[in-house]
Amino acid sequence: MTKVSERPGTEPGEEIGFVGLGVMGQPMALNLAKAGTKLVVWNRSPAAADPLLKAGAAVAASVEEVFEQTRIVILMLVNEGALDAVLQRGTPAFAKLVAGHIVVSMGSNSPDYSRGLAAEIAAAGGRYVEAPVSGSRKPAETGQLVALLGGDTDAVVEVRPLLAPMCRETILCGPVGNALLMKLSVNLYLCTMLAGLAEAAHFAESNGLNLATFRAAIDSGPMASDLTRVKIPKLVVRDFSVQAATADAFNSTKLIAQAARAAGLASPVLDLCRELYGESVELGNGRLDMVSVVAAIEARTAALRRS
Repeated sequence: MTKVSERPGTEPGEEIGFVGLGVMGQPMALNLAKAGTKLVVWNRSPAAADPLLKAGAAVAASVEEVFEQTRIVILMLVNEGALDAVLQRGTPAFAKLVAGHIVVSMGSNSPDYSRGLAAEIAAAGGRYVEAPVSGSRKPAETGQLVALLGGDTDAVVEVRPLLAPMCRETILCGPVGNALLMKLSVNLYLCTMLAGLAEAAHFAESNGLNLATFRAAIDSGPMASDLTRVKIPKLVVRDFSVQAATADAFNSTKLIAQAARAAGLASPVLDLCRELYGESVELGNGRLDMVSVVAAIEARTAALRRS
């Protein structure tokens, strides 16, 4: 592992920290590195940093080393617990870590959590930008994500151009909390649409129709989209290799439901889809692609036929 201080050939220019090299984070960081961004990266599982090292990034030995070497740190972490652990939130080390930094969280969390984290970072002398992304692994690999930005204007203006190698669009959503509310709105549409697509494919196949023909019918009509072009082929061959995990989709539906209840809103379609994603997780599909929600629908069909 290359220490930050040992990185050869460092050119003038500010280095950016990147923490979290998972399904989404690794291709996102690679796009930054390939675009010439000087990166200092860290991941809990060190092997995930190997492609970044080959792409010219420096690999830090710890999160603390990332913050010591950089002023702007991007976090792409799976959930709120991981964010709190990485930032050592709730300990004296938190303030020392974030003071003087811009912390950019690109994962999906609840708006209330984000507002609380922003307030604590500000109290410690740092700044915070929420920048959740819309898109799965394939758009992450091709730099076609859409980032939704929330935070104080100065911090957002500074962060926004840094995201260009990862994102085809960056959309300003206002203060902290709004970007995550927008992400939940987008995910409500995504999760319900995908569950509907899976049910439609199940309906077609169970009635003896050819799924390749189903694909042609969808792709030729007004319902065609990037989602159908990616997900129907996976349904046809039952390729559940992960692009966006079922467990993450289930977690997203829970966050949406919580936000809806907090606002006194009904979410009937979302609530049913949340049950289906949860059932797919219970079937062991949590780390498979969210299109595996079709397995939960198939299980309901089997139960219906037995009754």
